[in-house]
Amino acid sequence: MLRCFQIGDEAYKGDAELERGRLRLGIGLEGVRYLEKAVFKFDYGQLKLVFHALEERKQVIDNAPHLCNALPCMTPCFDWFEVVYYWIGLKMYDLIAGARLLHLSRFYSTEESVELFPTLAKEGKGRRLRGTVVYYDGQMNDARLNVGLACTAALAGATVLNHAEVVSLLKDDIGERIIGAQIRDTLTGKEFDTYAKVIVNAAGPFCDSIRKMADKNARDMICPSSGVHIILPDYYSPEGMGLIVPKTKDGRVVFMLPWLGRTVAGTTDSNTTITFLPEPHEDEIQFILDAISDYLNVKVRRTDVLSAWSGIRPLAMNPSAKNTESISRDHVVCEDLPGLITITGGKWTTYRSMAEDAVDAAIKSGKLTPTSGCVTNNLHIVGGEGWDPASFTVLTQQYMRMKISYKGKVVPGVMDTASAKHLSHAYGTLAERVAAIAQTMKLNELSTMHLSRDIKSFLGEARKPNFYSNVLSMPISLLGADAFRQVVNVDVVVVDLEEEFCKQALKDECLGKRLAHGYPFLEAEVAYCARHEYCESAIDFIARRSRLAFLDTDAAGRALPRVIQILAAEHKWDKSRQKQELQKAKEFLETFKSSKNAQFHDGKHN
Repeated sequence: MLRCFQIGDEAYKGDAELERGRLRLGIGLEGVRYLEKAVFKFDYGQLKLVFHALEERKQVIDNAPHLCNALPCMTPCFDWFEVVYYWIGLKMYDLIAGARLLHLSRFYSTEESVELFPTLAKEGKGRRLRGTVVYYDGQMNDARLNVGLACTAALAGATVLNHAEVVSLLKDDIGERIIGAQIRDTLTGKEFDTYAKVIVNAAGPFCDSIRKMADKNARDMICPSSGVHIILPDYYSPEGMGLIVPKTKDGRVVFMLPWLGRTVAGTTDSNTTITFLPEPHEDEIQFILDAISDYLNVKVRRTDVLSAWSGIRPLAMNPSAKNTESISRDHVVCEDLPGLITITGGKWTTYRSMAEDAVDAAIKSGKLTPTSGCVTNNLHIVGGEGWDPASFTVLTQQYMRMKISYKGKVVPGVMDTASAKHLSHAYGTLAERVAAIAQTMKLNELSTMHLSRDIKSFLGEARKPNFYSNVLSMPISLLGADAFRQVVNVDVVVVDLEEEFCKQALKDECLGKRLAHGYPFLEAEVAYCARHEYCESAIDFIARRSRLAFLDTDAAGRALPRVIQILAAEHKWDKSRQKQELQKAKEFLETFKSSKNAQFHDGKHN
């Protein structure tokens, strides 16, 4: 077994933060374009890339079924040549996919297409819709998958450290081999040295900066490519269907997909510069709005943009390439200096095989002797093994959400279907742990307070051996609405609590309330992520454990005070740290150009 030490700056942001929202797992119509190059340019490399991505897509969906799903994507065709071209291309795609195929592609008539996608325009700009071609691609919750990978590595024996950065690389006495790195804890500012037989540089867009720590004359490998995404209300697209425009007026792909209860629209592959927090330009946002408005029968308004962000994709660069379209989407593994392995390029879909190739290169470089081969091909991401799509029903039937009202009362509420489905998909088989926090009340605190007669009756029952064991020394979790009502014989239970317990409840339990109106994220998730998922800052939660900042910038801003309050109780932050967290999170949210914090004056999409 190889011993592994993983560090990451800003809490395992990886591609989930640097790309800031690469949401599709497959290659879909990009695959058709790759096939086109393979056929017409006799490019075997492009064909190999399609095979590789299809295989890895299936593995990701199998290994993290709670976080990934198949999504049908519709391509509108406005002349019969497009119908034939895309139908043939996607049928070739189906054939190549073979057993790795999610579902067969098919053609839909205009009437069938509008029934499936009600906001799709039948006519526009002198064109008439002839029909659509629908294929199936993969979609994922990228933030949750990224954290799941770190947690899975930790469970497998890896040592993981977030909020840490590499300050410099350490060489041996003769300066010929990299033997370690100097690390800075970005939370405390402390620095320390760590040593390893091999260092793997997987810093995404910033991998060149790591390489130049070893050799300041190292040639750049990265050609940064920018993708801008905007979030729109859910009514822009139906829940189970995406829209892909394979070629806009400037040749780029534009997509509009249902995502976490909202609609995400975006584009890919624009040249950009590498920055730590890339921001979308207003002209890019307007371009996306213009592009999708050509295909919709609803008024596309700038004021509907709930959030907008830009991400950087680290493409492996050929120095002679003039644009990102000619750059290979495959990944590159190299060893610039003995002991330093760099892996870059690639995409989310192929992350597993990228890691396998990097580890293989590290084994060769360090002359390591692993006891077994790669096992990640069939290794479930934490929460994925044994998960069932219907498991959310267990949460709705057996758990409640204990909430503190604005008057300081604890009010038991139902675990609604939306919250239960969210927890099930976000945490998989671990969702019940989050649900337990959402409904927990500390019995030893409750027993010393002034309680209503019905609650005293419940506590008396709860102390019986057959009901709960060791109730005086551990938090008590209610069995669920039915069990609770059977004991106390009431439909609605309101507990009058004294001020002292209210403060304790705010600190630790009764975390069943939603963080933001209209979104299923619960307060209990903040506590769970702080305890079990290395959540060390407010930004960690709103952007990297949940996707609230990406879904609705202003809702995330409103949730911040409560998120910080819960994290402060978990990590024992003082007032100064809480103030600092609030300021940092507000600055972070300012990089998202929602309709309220963006500056736009053209009046075109008002």
